[in-house]
Amino acid sequence: MTWPVARRRDGEERAWLRGAPPPRWVRWLPIVLLVGLGALQFGTEERLELGFLLAAIPPLAALSYGPAVTALLGGLVVLLLDLPAAGFGRPGNGDVLIVAFVAVLSVVIAWVRSRRDEQLVTVRTVAEAAQFAVLPPLPERVGTVRCAGLYRAAQRGALVGGDFFDVRRGPCGVRAVVGDVQGHGLSAVGTVAGLLGAFREAVLDQPDLEGVAARLDRRLVVDAAQDEHAELFATAVLLEFPDDSPVVRVVSCGHPHPLLLRAGRVTELPVASGAPLGLGIAGLAPPEQLTVQLRAGDRLLALTDGVTEARDASGGFYPLTERLPGYDCADPAALTDAVWRDVTRFAGAVRDDLTLLVFAPQAPDVPGGA
Repeated sequence: MTWPVARRRDGEERAWLRGAPPPRWVRWLPIVLLVGLGALQFGTEERLELGFLLAAIPPLAALSYGPAVTALLGGLVVLLLDLPAAGFGRPGNGDVLIVAFVAVLSVVIAWVRSRRDEQLVTVRTVAEAAQFAVLPPLPERVGTVRCAGLYRAAQRGALVGGDFFDVRRGPCGVRAVVGDVQGHGLSAVGTVAGLLGAFREAVLDQPDLEGVAARLDRRLVVDAAQDEHAELFATAVLLEFPDDSPVVRVVSCGHPHPLLLRAGRVTELPVASGAPLGLGIAGLAPPEQLTVQLRAGDRLLALTDGVTEARDASGGFYPLTERLPGYDCADPAALTDAVWRDVTRFAGAVRDDLTLLVFAPQAPDVPGGA
C-alpha cells in the first residue's frame, strides 16, 4: 500500500510469499507445461517417457488457482496418462492411481489455500483500516503549506510503527508534529495513537506550541501511570506556520533538529532541545521556542533518526545534510522520493522506523510564494 504523498514503503515491498498475488509466470506455468509436454509428445516420432512430468501440473496449479481450475487440470493429466493414444509411457494402473491421488490432494490444497487467502485479505483490510485511522495519509496541502512525507515502519507488514507525524490547521495557523516513541513496531502503536489524539485536540485548544508540548507530555504521563512497569517517553519536534506572518515557530522535545533548505544550502535550525515527552517536565519547564523568518523557495525538513542513522556496509551514517543540496527538487514530493532512493542505495535496507516530512510554506505574505 502506498500513499500519493506520504508513502508507506512496506506496501511497495509486498512480495508473493508475503501476501501478494502470485506473479503471472506462476499462473501460466502449469498450463504452459501441459501444452508443452503434449506438443513435445505428439510432435516427435519417438515416444518419450514424459509421464512423470505431468504429475507436477496439479500441485503447480494449486499454488495460484482455485479448486475448480486445479481439478480441471488434474483431470486432464489423469486422462492423458490413461489414454494409450497419448503415448505418455503407457503407465500402469498403479501409476495412474498415484497421479490421481496427487491431483485430488492438490484440489484440497487449492481449496484450503483459497479460503486462507480470503481470510488473510479480510484481516489485512481491517488492519490497514485501523492503522490508517491512527495515521491517515498526509494531504498535499494544509492551509497555505504544501507538504509531502515519507514514512516507513521497521516491522515488516506494519503500516504504523514507533514514528508519528501529523499536520493540522488550527485557529493559529498550520501546526505539525514529527516524533519518535520509545521502541518501534506494533508494540508502539498504542502510544502513537494516544499522542496523535492529544496533538489533534491541542492544535485547536492551545494558544502556543509550548502548550501543545505540555499536552503531549501529560498524555504520556497519564498513560504510564496506568501501568507501574511502563516507561513511556517520546521525542518530538513541533512546528507552527502562522497565517499572519512569513515565519515558522519551532519547539523541540529532545528530537533531532529540523533542517532548512534555502538557496542550495542546508542549515540545522538552532532550536533549544527540551526534555523528551513523558517525563512530566514540559508543563513545568516549557521548551524554548525558536522563530525563523522564511523566504520564498524555502523548504523545511522534519525527520526522525531513522533517516540519519541509516548505515552503509562499512557502518557509516547517511550524510543527509551533505547530500540535500544536490537534490534539484522544487516539489516536496519529488524531494522525499529523491531522499528515499538515495537512502536505500546508501544503506541497502533500512531497519528502523523512518519518517521525513518536507514543508513548503506559501503564505501570501511571502513575496513570490514558494
